[in-house]
Amino acid sequence: MSQIAVTGSVAFDHIMNFPGKFQDHILADKLHILNVSFLVQDLRRLRGGCAANIAYACALLGLKPVLTASVGTDFAPYGDWLAARGVDLGGVHTVEEMLTASCFITTDETNNQITGFYPGAMTRAGEAKIANLPGDKPALAIVSPNDPGAMKAYPAECRELGVPFLYDPGQNIPALSGEELFEGLRGAKAVVCNDYELAMVQEKSGKSLEDLLEVCETVVVTLGEKGSRIHPRGEDAIEVPAVKVEKAVDPTGAGDAYRGGLIKGLMSGEGWESAARLGSLVAAYCVEHQGTSNYSFTREQFNARFEQAYGLVPSV
Repeated sequence: MSQIAVTGSVAFDHIMNFPGKFQDHILADKLHILNVSFLVQDLRRLRGGCAANIAYACALLGLKPVLTASVGTDFAPYGDWLAARGVDLGGVHTVEEMLTASCFITTDETNNQITGFYPGAMTRAGEAKIANLPGDKPALAIVSPNDPGAMKAYPAECRELGVPFLYDPGQNIPALSGEELFEGLRGAKAVVCNDYELAMVQEKSGKSLEDLLEVCETVVVTLGEKGSRIHPRGEDAIEVPAVKVEKAVDPTGAGDAYRGGLIKGLMSGEGWESAARLGSLVAAYCVEHQGTSNYSFTREQFNARFEQAYGLVPSV
């Protein structure tokens, strides 16, 4: 089975829920002296990080993801948990003098989020190189949010090695210049962003969607509960509806879950529409659970729900 290099952050997520709306406690005319405290309902320390989340989704779908990331001395139990679920840790670099990155996420009752992030060992992500992975050259890589230096290095490494890659700048967009973002997506099989992130990429780079498609093959835009929109180069946009969610519990990690499904479709030779449908279904499972990797399903459950949502059984 071909391996997939999954680069990006590995972190512990500290998840808090606020029983109200942020907007009711923020005064628009006092933003210049903002000082707000929210009394949250609960606190959970969960496994997270974009690369780990994506790798988990890939493994759940029967792929061979190789986690390619830097972690701290507190990672071992998390690593054991991932390995037991099919994630290859051959690309993990442990930084002995640091802790693993940590994310602090507060979500209000309308699913708005405020996030703080401590990078920790992620600042050494550049030391986890795709070229050093054991075994054959990866069939595909994904460059997901990470240390800014690594975000700049991985696309260049993929181009040098001849490894097709997905570029997912996400939360790193503010830390990268327009030129760095445009260079990062050059040669990508796809750029994957939500609609807000895509607007930020375009604003910072000064490039239109058509400009982006001149240097990458496809732009994939996730739209939350509205599904996703695929823009393949030289073709009409493809609208893919979201899978109906039984009960939305936590939106954190849904984008990473979507990327895992998207990768499954691409690795199975599916077209963009089918791949995006797979992504939407994995994202639905994620949203229905607290945390980013606490969902699971059997092949039979997945196929049945896919057929219910889209009227056919996936061929993967």
